[in-house]
Amino acid sequence: MSDSINSIVSMFLIDNFRFGDTSVAIAPDESLIEAGFIDSTGVLELVAFLEERFGIAVDDADIVPENLDSLAAIARYVEKKGGKAA
Repeated sequence: MSDSINSIVSMFLIDNFRFGDTSVAIAPDESLIEAGFIDSTGVLELVAFLEERFGIAVDDADIVPENLDSLAAIARYVEKKGGKAA
C-alpha cells in the first residue's frame, strides 16, 4: 500500500505546490522541506490533506520530520495510523 500512498501524496504535492509541474520527480526518501517542495505552512496543508484523504487523525505531537518529511516517512506514518489508500 505504501506505493499507492506515495503516488497519492506525490500528486497532491505536485498539484498544490508545483502547480501541476511533473518535470521534477520526488524521490521517496527525499526531504520535502530541504528540496523546497513544502514549507511550514505547506506541512499544515499536507496534514489536512492526509486527514481528509486517508481518514486519519494527525496529533500535534506527530507533526515532526520523522513522520512527514519524505514520501516514505508519510507512507509509513499513514500505514501506522491505519489510513486507507482507496
